[in-house]
Amino acid sequence: MCKGLAALPHTCLERAKEIKTKLGTLLQKPDSAIDFIIPYPEKPEKPPKAQKPSPEEALQWRDSLEKLLQNPYGLASFRSFLRSEFSEENAEFWVACEDYKKTKSPVKMAEKAKKIYEEFIQTEAPKEVNIDHFTKAVTMKNLVEPSPTSFDMAQKRIFALMEKDSLPRFVQSEFYQELIK
Repeated sequence: MCKGLAALPHTCLERAKEIKTKLGTLLQKPDSAIDFIIPYPEKPEKPPKAQKPSPEEALQWRDSLEKLLQNPYGLASFRSFLRSEFSEENAEFWVACEDYKKTKSPVKMAEKAKKIYEEFIQTEAPKEVNIDHFTKAVTMKNLVEPSPTSFDMAQKRIFALMEKDSLPRFVQSEFYQELIK
């Protein structure tokens, strides 16, 4: 292996060492990567005006978490349901990621990335979502240089969790049953 590395051009070796150093720092000190990101000022979120869906529209939510989350009334209903189960952080994280992906300004993106990380990803976060160690490590690595896809892996994991666990319980709930009548 050393012979192969020695044969690489000098700049490639320097880049490899730089990447190794950055990854090593992230793995040793999980909070250190986030220190490079600008703090995000708190802003209250305005809830969207939601119109009650027709029973036919609500019926579609049974088979599509995506349709449920895209409908303001469906999202609000699902969040209320998750709140009753003490797992609303999953939907809140998903919404925060959707908002983050729409951010154009690199400065704003860095601010939002820091806020999402501190609120949902870091160990002991106030609304820590349940993601595996590998997903957390990849997300932290992505935050060194925030991009619209920085949270994609974590967001997909949480979406799958909600789809597999929370959605079936939601469609069995009394509130949902009233919507489809």
